[in-house]
Amino acid sequence: MSQLQLIDKQNVPQHIAIIMDGNGRWAKQQGENRIFGHYEGVNSVRDVVEGAGEAGVKYITLYAFSTENWNRPKEEVDALMELLVSTISMETPQLNKKNVSLQAIGNLNSLPPACLQELNESIEMTSKNTGLKLILALSYSAKWELTEAVKHIAENVKNGTLAVKDISEKLIENELCTKGIPDPELMIRTSGEHRISNFLLWQLAYAEFYFTEKLWPEFRKDDLFTAILNYQNRERRFGKTSEQLTQPK
Repeated sequence: MSQLQLIDKQNVPQHIAIIMDGNGRWAKQQGENRIFGHYEGVNSVRDVVEGAGEAGVKYITLYAFSTENWNRPKEEVDALMELLVSTISMETPQLNKKNVSLQAIGNLNSLPPACLQELNESIEMTSKNTGLKLILALSYSAKWELTEAVKHIAENVKNGTLAVKDISEKLIENELCTKGIPDPELMIRTSGEHRISNFLLWQLAYAEFYFTEKLWPEFRKDDLFTAILNYQNRERRFGKTSEQLTQPK
C-alpha cells in the first residue's frame, strides 16, 4: 500500500505551510554553486504541489523568499528573481491543467517590475481555478506583516474610524496578508533546522510542526504524505485536555 493510500482523507490538513530549506547545502554536496540548488528545488515544488492536490489539501503556502533574503549576495538574489520569473511563466499552463490557482503574500511591490508583472499575470490566468490554492510567500516576513497591520490599525484609530475597544483578534487577522485564508494546521521545514524563521508567526499559533533532515531538493510527494500521516497521529487539543476531547458533545 502506498503512502497516499494510508492517508485518512477525512483528516487531511486543510492548509500546509512549508519552509523550503536546504537548496544551498544540497548544491554544495553536489559540488555545485547555490544557484544550482535553487533550480533543482523547483522540481520539488512541482512534485509536492501535485502531491498536495492528490492528498486533498486545499491550501499550500511556500516560503519562497523572505525579506531577509534580500541581504544575500546580489548574484544569488538576481538569479533567484530570474528563476522565479521563468518558473512562473513555465508552470502556469500546468497549474491551469491541474486546476491550481496561484496567490502571493508579502511586500510584493519590492519585487523587480518584470517579476511582479509575471506573477500578477499568472495569478490572473489561474484565478478561475477551483482546486488547490498555491500561495507563494515572496519578500515576506511575519514581523513586516504584523508591523504593517499595526500601522494600519493605528491610522484608523487616529482618524476616528476605529475605536480601541473594537480591536480584536478577528480585526487583526483581517489586516494580515492571509486575510480569507485559513491558518495552517501543519508546518513542514526541511533540512533539519528547528525554527520558523519569521514565517507566519500569527497564523502558526496552533499548527503542528514537522521537521525533516531531508534537504528541499530531495523532498518529494512521498515525503509530504509521510508528514501528513505523522500529523494524523497527533492529538490536537487547542488548550483543552485529552479527556475533554473524548467527551460526547
